[in-house]
Amino acid sequence: NVGNVVSGTDLNLLSVIDFAVNYLKVPHILVVGHYDCGAVRGSLARPGDGGLGIVENWLRNIRDVARFHKNELLQIDDQEERVRRLVELNVVEQCLNVLKVGTVQRRRMQSFVRNNYALPKIHGLVFDPANGVLTKLPLDFNQLNESDRAIYDLYKIPKWLERRSSFVGTPPAKQE
Repeated sequence: NVGNVVSGTDLNLLSVIDFAVNYLKVPHILVVGHYDCGAVRGSLARPGDGGLGIVENWLRNIRDVARFHKNELLQIDDQEERVRRLVELNVVEQCLNVLKVGTVQRRRMQSFVRNNYALPKIHGLVFDPANGVLTKLPLDFNQLNESDRAIYDLYKIPKWLERRSSFVGTPPAKQE
């Protein structure tokens, strides 16, 4: 979709995620952005011709990402590098939005209870059309959303599992 936005009000996206998670049992969900993204550029634009139309409402989601990370973005002097960084930050935020989806949380909890690791795993990647390189972003979801878990976690880890590895993180390393 436009800007890789994962919106809790997008019933099409939520239906696709629900089908993929509950029926196809996908073990991985990828959020893939790309540099030179028109939606990211549009979210930063202030068009003098009266605007971009209805898409402006959708781009507000990316403007929110810029607001969340404005201090970091303001430290970048080069406008093109700032846009590239916003592409990456948008992918990270949309990955977090995937983690907020109830069907994803429920499946991850079920997987964690059964296997001691949570599936589906969520991955953030950025494609560079200038050179054809696809880069996986280094994401630590434990660190990224620890302070917000009380707000967004819909399911509680059973008491008998609380001392196990983190529910949000990757599968634990095998102990030898």
